[in-house]
Amino acid sequence: MKQSAGILAYKFIGKTIFFLLVHPGGPFWKNKDLESWSIPKGEFTEEEDPLDAAVREFKEETGFEVEGDFIKLEYIKLKSGKIVHAWAVEFDLDETMIKSNDFEMEWPPKSGKLQNFPEIDKGDWFQTDEALKKINPAQADFIIQIISKISSSL
Repeated sequence: MKQSAGILAYKFIGKTIFFLLVHPGGPFWKNKDLESWSIPKGEFTEEEDPLDAAVREFKEETGFEVEGDFIKLEYIKLKSGKIVHAWAVEFDLDETMIKSNDFEMEWPPKSGKLQNFPEIDKGDWFQTDEALKKINPAQADFIIQIISKISSSL
């Protein structure tokens, strides 16, 4: 069974919470917006610690070393059967400085030409309502979970 691990970064401006979401790179996602953003995440093997994988993937997809007090969220199961583990952390970064690693794929299809694309083409901070519209619906529960965990401390 495939598993992914990721980090849901959040920050406060005043009493308003913002979530960092990333937009997948490559031609398939080029003109997609609503329900296509994600937390920075990626697959890991059984031998790897899921939190270590989440931190590694955050660095690969954003270029930033994430640190802080990680809050474990309940995993979600995608329709494909893949399990996604996530941690939330209060962490700030300049989204204009995000630099992702690249991947290679044949493009255009059946052309025989390989092209490089960034795994993430951009990242941005969104308030809760907009974040819930932008994020892949399967991952929206991560936002809901962290709001319920930290709302008591606001």
